Amino acid sequence: MKTKAKSFSLADPRIIRTAFVDAFRKLNPLHLIKNPVMFVVEVGCILTTLLYFQALTGRGEEPVSFIMAISLWLWFTLLFANFAEAMAEGRGKAQARSLKSTRRDVTSKRLQEPRRDALIDVIPGSRLKKGNIILVEAGEIIPGDGEVTVGIASVDESAITGESAPVIRESGGDRSAVTGGTRVLSDWLIIHITANPGETFLDKMIAMVEGARRQKTPNEIALDILLAGLTLVFLLATATLVPFSLYSVRATGQGAPLSLTVVIALLVCLIPTTIGGLLSAIGIAGMDRMTQANVIAMSGKAVEAAGDVDVLLLDKTGTITLGNREAAEFVPVAGIKEQQLADAAQLASLADETPEGRSIVVLAKQQYGIRERDLKSLGARFIPFTAMSRMSGVDLDGREIRKGAADAIATYLQARGGKFPEKMMAAVREIAGQGSTPLVVTEGANVLGIVRLSDVVKGGIRERFSELRRMGIRTVMITGDNPLTAAAVASAAGVDDFLAEATPETKLKMIRDYQAQGHLVAMTGDGTNDAPALAQADVAVAMNTGTQAAKEAGNLVDLDSNPTKLIEIVAIGKQLLMTRGTLTTFSIANDVAKYFSILPAAFSGIYPGLAALNIMSLATPQSAVLAAVIFNALVIVALIPLALRGVSYRPMGAAAVLRRNLIIYGAGGLAAPFLGIKAIDMILTILL
Repeated sequence: MKTKAKSFSLADPRIIRTAFVDAFRKLNPLHLIKNPVMFVVEVGCILTTLLYFQALTGRGEEPVSFIMAISLWLWFTLLFANFAEAMAEGRGKAQARSLKSTRRDVTSKRLQEPRRDALIDVIPGSRLKKGNIILVEAGEIIPGDGEVTVGIASVDESAITGESAPVIRESGGDRSAVTGGTRVLSDWLIIHITANPGETFLDKMIAMVEGARRQKTPNEIALDILLAGLTLVFLLATATLVPFSLYSVRATGQGAPLSLTVVIALLVCLIPTTIGGLLSAIGIAGMDRMTQANVIAMSGKAVEAAGDVDVLLLDKTGTITLGNREAAEFVPVAGIKEQQLADAAQLASLADETPEGRSIVVLAKQQYGIRERDLKSLGARFIPFTAMSRMSGVDLDGREIRKGAADAIATYLQARGGKFPEKMMAAVREIAGQGSTPLVVTEGANVLGIVRLSDVVKGGIRERFSELRRMGIRTVMITGDNPLTAAAVASAAGVDDFLAEATPETKLKMIRDYQAQGHLVAMTGDGTNDAPALAQADVAVAMNTGTQAAKEAGNLVDLDSNPTKLIEIVAIGKQLLMTRGTLTTFSIANDVAKYFSILPAAFSGIYPGLAALNIMSLATPQSAVLAAVIFNALVIVALIPLALRGVSYRPMGAAAVLRRNLIIYGAGGLAAPFLGIKAIDMILTILL
């Protein structure tokens, strides 16, 4: 049964309480200096607070109540921006606490060499070092990350992956990697430790989930530079307003110069405070959504790169197809009835426990109602499949039935004086050319026919590839099959291209070729032979069940080990980019509307003609400025849920996304302040 890792709601009271406390901790200027926009807001908060205390002495530049209100709402703006970031971090920290609870300091049986009887001593797991060899037996916790060198065992990895079904770990192959904190359920394993304490996969997971190593991406850095640039421009612009107002008062002989309180309010409202306050929360929430999908991101860059991917490399087996070929058709030779072939094929498959063998039994039952026989009553002698013979079968009642590869059956027939019919060989070639696998069935020295085994493309996968195509993403299937088989499966699945007879070198070359053309490439992998290509790919999703080499080469680790998760990962990445883009559009459009509330209010006393720009008919200059500051704070509060959940994502091209942003968030950003500031001004007029 499939279970998900423990989920933590943003409405969790513990997360809210922690975020509330963290919002105040984040007032530390050393923290805020990393976000120039919010640092400017904090400086404004401090200055207006000082101006308030000055006003209490009777030497204030504005009424005490006005300065106090401006100061309080500026602090509210800053604290809620910090609260949004802390809320985004909160669920990740809760996940990290859950992961830490799985980490135990257990005893370890250290060995001198990889033999079960070569015990040296028993030491705490925290003292294990890279290169140590240990023995872990049934019921014991694996104390550290490593590779199985001897043995095979069933392992419970639910503490790490959330997957309740145990998995098999064995020496050699792509299922030799084990993770510290998991439990051996049966048998025993000799493990070569591959990580020092503090460097294990679980330690890395905890660090990633906590966001301690979250790095800013190139796009995020570029956006930071843009926001800092806009802040600097508005800072210089508002700084010049004070001397300009002094000059204007002297020149016109009317009105009063701008107060520092109004200038600070104007600056905070005009700089991109909305996106500046939510930017960190958006990035952290994107990583958190990866965690909720049971994917550990090694950095924020990996999440964002997933949103920019335009080429996906997907493995055929288990991703596009179900993973095992199934019997699809019985093709008899001339003179043999199809039911007779189906009966013989089922008899030869009764002891065949492979998925292919079981599918032959099921197909014979479905098409001709041939039921499985009682193996004991048959008195049959079953011939198991071997890599050397490449066929299996059964001997009963003087009959010798065999099924297997065409060339193996041809050799078998030749040894018994039989001959492989030329027409049947032509049918074998035709079936193979269509991308299917032919299994020939023979009785004695006579060929009965062929069982066609076909790859079964997963239901709905073609539609998913169509969605990716609408997103502007090219899909490439990777397989070790021959080109004919690969072409047939690619056509059925609806992928854009395929790579047949793939090797580590050809996969690496394909990725580099796409990247040389300016594409961003994503791929999945679980084997050591995938490591070079994973290291080269822009987005590399390693399966948790894969080798240590694959996990170290990837920048994302899928705890569910589901290759199709790559499609979901791309959607999460695109949602992150869309959320950032939409809120940036909204924030900048928002600032435009605030000009029409604060500037006319600030200068109408000096230049009465500016009253014509008071298109919202705001009551007084003071209520106009205060309404703009209040709206500026409340809009951050209103957008916190959107920043944390992300903008709803639908597959569409970049042009359509831009158009949607401009229509919904651009126009909305222009309209919202007019409505919001007017409503707040009316409330202030009634209250004051």
